[in-house]
Amino acid sequence: MKQVRNLLIAAVLPFSLLVSCGEPQKTQEQETDQAWKVADSIRTLIVEPNFAKKDFLITEYGAGSDSTVLSTQFINDAIEACHTDGGGRVVVPKGTFLTGAIHLKSNVNLHLEDGAKLLFSRNTEDYKPLVKSRWEGMECMNYSPLIYAYGQENIAITGKGILDGNANNEHWWPWKAKKVYGWSEGMDNQLAAVKKLTQQVKDGIPVEDRVYGDGHFLRPPFIQPYNSSNILIADVKIINAPFWNINPVLCENVTVRNVSVVTHGPNNDGCNPESSKNVLITGCYFDTGDDCIAIKSGRNEDGRSIGRPAENHIIENCEMKDGHGGIVIGSEISGGAKNIFAQNLKMDSPELDRILRIKTSSLRGGVIEDIYMRNVEVGTYKEAAVLVDMFYENPGDFMPTVRNITVENLNVKKGGKFGVLINAYEESPAENLKIINSNIDGVDVPIQANYTKNMVFDNVLINGKLVTDEDVQSTSEAEFEKF
Repeated sequence: MKQVRNLLIAAVLPFSLLVSCGEPQKTQEQETDQAWKVADSIRTLIVEPNFAKKDFLITEYGAGSDSTVLSTQFINDAIEACHTDGGGRVVVPKGTFLTGAIHLKSNVNLHLEDGAKLLFSRNTEDYKPLVKSRWEGMECMNYSPLIYAYGQENIAITGKGILDGNANNEHWWPWKAKKVYGWSEGMDNQLAAVKKLTQQVKDGIPVEDRVYGDGHFLRPPFIQPYNSSNILIADVKIINAPFWNINPVLCENVTVRNVSVVTHGPNNDGCNPESSKNVLITGCYFDTGDDCIAIKSGRNEDGRSIGRPAENHIIENCEMKDGHGGIVIGSEISGGAKNIFAQNLKMDSPELDRILRIKTSSLRGGVIEDIYMRNVEVGTYKEAAVLVDMFYENPGDFMPTVRNITVENLNVKKGGKFGVLINAYEESPAENLKIINSNIDGVDVPIQANYTKNMVFDNVLINGKLVTDEDVQSTSEAEFEKF
């Protein structure tokens, strides 16, 4: 019973509470060791779903591999039959199958055999009826995600096949309103809809009245299980996404394993678990047009009112190439984040902007705490190895909190502009940031920070020089702005 009780405590409480319960003061190494024991406890709570050993071949329900003929109804018929019969695998055989929105149901594993491809339609009619979704952390009724599930359990997407979102500079991407993605003056875009939705969220308009879809140009996410549990996404390759790639929302017990995401469109984040609990991302490859992994918990009023933090995440054995950040927390983080563990990672690209990126603002609010990263090997990056940015978006009335961040065994061969970059509020400094046993070479500016509290560098070399207490003294806000 004692072991079970300890496991539950570790899963629920932030690590900072665990180490302040009357125990003697520990060394930094002992504290990090204890933190990673919390990660081990979290790992035991994340269990992959099992499925009945029955196969439902989509071709037996009418799907054909003529990539010009829609197979949407046949695939969803196979899913319904599998679900009704108690579950199993819905199998996509070798070949290319054109489809619109696929809706997963409980106890169904959508399995793509080697050589199979699901090619998603570019016709917005194929993503109707509209469904409840989150778009950049804001709830609305919008086009269905390409693969969607709502209120389901025991679901999976597996196999060695390819999921092709079929987006490019002529389809989906121009809606971003960026010329680099094929947009030009006078073309349809998302800007008016984003402004309208943001205002509706602020005004507390009911979700069912936030209706988008036709005429609004909000691109759907690729894979979005919503309010679901016991989820596995494994082995597939994902390319050419319209928007975010893997975006579990308000989910619990999620495993993303050995997935490859290669797509360089706008907002093509690799994996964005949002307001989700007990998440494992392992053995994955990310080469993206935005953040590789971005942990989120809702935007502004929607994040605060729902109040579901991102918690108990383990990220390990992954490789990151291009992207705005390798491991990112934010910016849609109004519900907070806690107990986030990342280890044994490889990152290397001149087009990778940051290694660990925390982005928030006083428009967002929320508490980001107990973040642990260790054993990260980096070839090169562009901007900062460790970035805390509390001014990512316009200011508001909800002061964010960032505290208890530990980075250990970070080794960078050729850094970018900054080693460590912190832009915080005087009234809410970045607190308890620790970098331990790390080596960062080739940066222009070793440390640039304004408001911090208890920032510690222990056995850290930057550009071959040991970082001292004098080096980590915070600069003033004025000095930061002038830099």
